[in-house]
Parts: sequence; C-alpha cells; structure tokens
Amino acid sequence: MSRIGKLPITIPANVTVTVGSDNMITVKGPLGELKQQVDKNIAVNVENQEVVMTRPDDEKEMRSKHGLYRSLIANMVKGVSEGFTTEQEFVGVGYKAECNGQVLDMSLGYSHNILFELPPEINVECKGEKRGNTIVVMKSIDKQLLGQVAAKIRSLRPPEPYKGKGIKFVGEELRRKAGKSAKV
Repeated sequence: MSRIGKLPITIPANVTVTVGSDNMITVKGPLGELKQQVDKNIAVNVENQEVVMTRPDDEKEMRSKHGLYRSLIANMVKGVSEGFTTEQEFVGVGYKAECNGQVLDMSLGYSHNILFELPPEINVECKGEKRGNTIVVMKSIDKQLLGQVAAKIRSLRPPEPYKGKGIKFVGEELRRKAGKSAKV
C-alpha cells in the first residue's frame, strides 16, 4: 500500500468530514468549508474521528491517486481548523508592495506598477518598515490556491543569483553566484 495513503487522518474536535454522493468530500470547520471530488475507485470511510482511505488494487494509477487524495483531504482538514500562511519578501532598491483591499500594488523595477487582484478566499497584509524590505503575508484555508497565487506573484520578479534582488519566500535559501572577478 501507499505509505502516505494508508495513514489515517485524525479529525480535530471542531471539524466535521462528510462523504456525499459521488465521493464528494465536504470538510467544515471554524474557519470555513472546503469540498473535494475524490475518484470513484478510492473508498473513503469516516469512523472514530478518523478518515481512512482504501484502494481496490495495486495498479500504478490507483497507488498514486491513493496518496494524492489522502494528502488533499489532510490539507483540507488542517486548512479549516488552523489555516495556511505564506510570507514573501520583496528584496531590492525600490521593490515594494501595497495592499488596497484585494488588490496588491507592486513596484518591481519595471516602468509601471503591477496590480495583482487576489481571490476573495485569500487575506493579504503588507508589512513595510522604513529602510527595510516589504513583506507580504497571505492567509487562506485552501493550500492549493494559496500556493498557486504565491508562485504567480514570485514569477513576476524571481530572485536573481548575484545580488538576490526579487521576490523570495521568507526563510528561503538562495543559491548565490560569485560574479566577475577582478583582473590581476
């Protein structure tokens, strides 16, 4: 069996998981509600405050889906109970961001500012200190959506290897290059 797929998912006290018709999984918690369609061949059982998933055979496709859906449902349970957070740092002279509701106004060294509209499921906060880097904090219950939006924002100006300028995740280790060496 899949090492990840066979692990049961423990359900916190304030979260309810229901399996609907057509294997539609609904997870409700204090922060919100998420839904996920699961493959009809993967059996999902909710018993004793645990979600257990089983697959019919050991074909490669079933093994991969077994682990995938287990991870997706575990992320949904964690999302509606605790939520997910990602922090991005804008490194470089003149690189900054401002939050105007659900619109992120970014100055990234181009000839114009970039306006990025965030989905309503994501809460955003901008922290900027004088003479410091701007940090954008995004929070959501949906891990997939949060990761996708964070990757899209980072792709607007990925960090470069020489000076490290660009948008990076807080705590991310960048691979740095030496640059030109002086002639002797």
